[in-house]
Amino acid sequence: MKKRLLILFCAVFFLALNLFLYVTVTRRLGNNYSGATQLKMVDVSKFLPFEEDSLLARTGASIHFSEGDDLPVLDGAAALVPVYASVIDNIYPEGCVTYEGGSFSDDNKYGENFADDSAMKYQNTIRGFDAVVDGSVDLFFTAHPSEEQMNTAKEKGVELEIVPVGLEAFVFFVNKNNPVDGLTADQIRKIYRGEITNWKEVGGPAKAINPLTRIKGSGSQTMMDKFMENDIHPSKNVFSILGASIGYSFRYYLSGMVADNNVKMLAIDGVFPDSENIKNGSYPLTVNFYVVYRKDNTNENVKKLVDWLLSEEGKRMIEACGYEA
Repeated sequence: MKKRLLILFCAVFFLALNLFLYVTVTRRLGNNYSGATQLKMVDVSKFLPFEEDSLLARTGASIHFSEGDDLPVLDGAAALVPVYASVIDNIYPEGCVTYEGGSFSDDNKYGENFADDSAMKYQNTIRGFDAVVDGSVDLFFTAHPSEEQMNTAKEKGVELEIVPVGLEAFVFFVNKNNPVDGLTADQIRKIYRGEITNWKEVGGPAKAINPLTRIKGSGSQTMMDKFMENDIHPSKNVFSILGASIGYSFRYYLSGMVADNNVKMLAIDGVFPDSENIKNGSYPLTVNFYVVYRKDNTNENVKKLVDWLLSEEGKRMIEACGYEA
């Protein structure tokens, strides 16, 4: 009899526990805004030079490098892969982008199988910046380097040229089902300082805010640190993962490269980050992106490429890539 009562008690207990978890977690997550705001990785295979189906800006160029030339090695942040890959496609000789094993690997998430002699690399912001400082990469396409990265170069005795070549928008985004369409810069700072913790405080639903952050040293995190004046300490309570997320990135990376239809960009201070508002400067978080190279780089083709990027031809290519110049 006691065994039966014990078995019955255990069954009732686990039934009640499962019901509790369904009501408090599963059902809430079914209407949760958070999951879709996690950015996907860039599919670099879509942006490989000299491949027929690559999504590159083939606008042409009046300068061309030949097989025997000293070809500058290009690398860059994930958000700028289309730009530097298009430079190679328009100007470099076919066959200069090479891979370990002879072909691009589907597992090549951070450029692991680009060969040592390849003119294109993809090491992303942190490793790519280190590569231009160490001299294994000639030109690096990026948001402005962080203070820590600049200090690292200085400690190694390396002076860098940092040349603005285009415009982008630093954007904040939420799930498309979140009714909030815009925030003020002050509200965002308060969210990321733990002063605003629920969407109802900014005109949204009664859901906890889950503020997402990025990897230290990445281009978007460096921009966020600057926006927050290095004063960022978002509230992370146990209920935030059951609420609705907010994240940040660069506009074209979000809308053109990962193209996640489940998220939407927010207007900031009443201005939406579209092409027109970026170009006319009315969007408040319009930023430059840059090419970075060592001042002591003796490859004369490095300066030729930089000059070309600043020319009308270069600007036309950058705009065809989906950015502003």
